[in-house]
Amino acid sequence: MSSSSSPAHADMITERLILRPWTTSEATAVLDDTRSTHWADDFPAEGDRVVAGLFGRHPAWLGAYGHRLIIERASGLVVGSAGLFWPPSEGALEIGYGIVASRRGRGYAPEATQALAEFALTTPEVHTVFANVEPSNPSSVRVLEKAGFHRWATEDDEENLAHFRVTSPDHSR
Repeated sequence: MSSSSSPAHADMITERLILRPWTTSEATAVLDDTRSTHWADDFPAEGDRVVAGLFGRHPAWLGAYGHRLIIERASGLVVGSAGLFWPPSEGALEIGYGIVASRRGRGYAPEATQALAEFALTTPEVHTVFANVEPSNPSSVRVLEKAGFHRWATEDDEENLAHFRVTSPDHSR
């Protein structure tokens, strides 16, 4: 899979997707329930509404290393979103993703997650991209595995989460 990501604010292009940074007006439209003809019928999902509501408190999420809309190249429709929870902490950065129900099962979530993680690892501030998922969510576990993430802790006793990560090749563990 190849992605074009230069300059940083440019769209990232994968085999079947375009990952484009959110705009303030798109976030407002999601929060106001204003439909766009460029959205899949079931976009936004609840997770997209949550993220759109957090941009005010986390303006960096609208930047180059923040959240992106996932656009299906074949239709030109927004079918989900994926994002990096910028800024990194001690070189580690969390990633999140979601695809609307009508487009699930097509491999879009792993494709977007892998491209965004690879992009994040090109920055000097980031050596690890991670995600934490509930073991009771096997679909999300599969997304991470397909995207090249590795489980590094099976469960956290207090949080009941499975921890996944991908690290830059030159990062010593």
